[in-house]
Amino acid sequence: MSIDPRVALQSLTAALEEHLVAASARRGEGDPNVEAAFFAVADAFEVYEDALYEAFSEVTPLQVFDDEDEDDEALDEDLEIVED
Repeated sequence: MSIDPRVALQSLTAALEEHLVAASARRGEGDPNVEAAFFAVADAFEVYEDALYEAFSEVTPLQVFDDEDEDDEALDEDLEIVED
């Protein structure tokens, strides 16, 4: 079942607007509303990206990073190559 890219884009736009509302009403570090809105944006983006690719074989120049990506990058920064 494919999703119309326009519908997916509308969902992404709505998620971005909700994130802005949550961020502007943030109640401290780790606010659960901001966190939920953050993940809603990431999920909506992935649906949009999939719908866009399925309909038009096209992608956006954007990428969603998850915690695993950040951990891998931090690990790479901590590694040092030593030559004998």
